[in-house]
Amino acid sequence: GVDCALGEEPINRLEEPEAVPAPAAPRPVALNPLRPPPMPAVPRSEITVAPEAAIASAREAARTAPTLEALRTLMETFDGCALKHTATRLVFADGNPQAKVMFVGEAPGRDEDIEGLPFVGRSGKLLDRMIAAIGLDRSKAYIANVIPWRPPGNRTPTPQETQVCLPFIQRHIELVNPDVLVTLGNPSTQALLGTREGIMRTRGKWIDYDTGTRTIRAVATFHP
Repeated sequence: GVDCALGEEPINRLEEPEAVPAPAAPRPVALNPLRPPPMPAVPRSEITVAPEAAIASAREAARTAPTLEALRTLMETFDGCALKHTATRLVFADGNPQAKVMFVGEAPGRDEDIEGLPFVGRSGKLLDRMIAAIGLDRSKAYIANVIPWRPPGNRTPTPQETQVCLPFIQRHIELVNPDVLVTLGNPSTQALLGTREGIMRTRGKWIDYDTGTRTIRAVATFHP
């Protein structure tokens, strides 16, 4: 018998349940065949430029700089050297741009990257002593580097990095127009003076450096 009623209407529990309609499949998004799908954003530090294009761009930019300040601005906006994206800041120069003697080293180190000035660490103190030995100080000399950005971990710059930065230091020298150019160490000597000989052979020898408008007397010495 029936003890109690569970609802107003009788329920047939043997009847097949009604099928629940499946959700409609999403409509495909039409792609414009003339516009490629967007590429994922690339971090600025991973942006690379083809070596030949970067070197050509550096040459063109450096050539157009009429003053040291303009050259500095161009270098700050130049993106053709990957070292810029790993360094803290541009290390442009220090000293007196009217000086008759210009010193050029290879690249900034950790201290220079922090201060934004060349030769301010331990090697800078030694350079100051070297300059003092010839009767000068930083107010009577001008100091820069072939590479204006610190390589990661103070590693040696690659030949490609040197070639990209070379037009800037060449224009830098041309604008300062010193009477004497002193290259500090083997890398800067080979890059600027076009020699493949080591610093032991070139040290102390006078070499003509041609800026394109003037010939400057250049001499190589050890990196401090």
